[in-house]
Amino acid sequence: MAKPGQIEKQWHVVDASDEVLGRLASDIAVVLMGKHRPEYTPHVDCGDFVIVTNADKIGMTGNKMRDRHYTWYTGYPGLRLESYQDRHDRKPEYLLYHAVRRMLPKNKLARQMLSKLKIYAGPEHPHTAQQPVELVRTGKKASA
Repeated sequence: MAKPGQIEKQWHVVDASDEVLGRLASDIAVVLMGKHRPEYTPHVDCGDFVIVTNADKIGMTGNKMRDRHYTWYTGYPGLRLESYQDRHDRKPEYLLYHAVRRMLPKNKLARQMLSKLKIYAGPEHPHTAQQPVELVRTGKKASA
């Protein structure tokens, strides 16, 4: 069983160009939780840091970007709707952030795991000093 502070964190970088949103988010969630490690322990944050670049080039299969919507309630009468495409145009990092957030456990530990996710819309990131390694994935690419 792993103990807090005993696990050495690594940094991984992922290029989100032409990736499918859900497939990429599930792979990132596994790394953030630490389930890719043999010493995974559910009550300890065993996960690594993940840097995502080119989040503005992420896609979805079919017409989901246009047809599916985010909904939220403001506290006033009425319900707010925004399509995935509108949210992607406005803040491209939010699509991936919320997809990964919903795949993590719903507790305080998940908020700690989510703080290790760094998402950038462009190809550059300021974490070169951490010497991140490429995250090996076998997922499918989006057909845009």
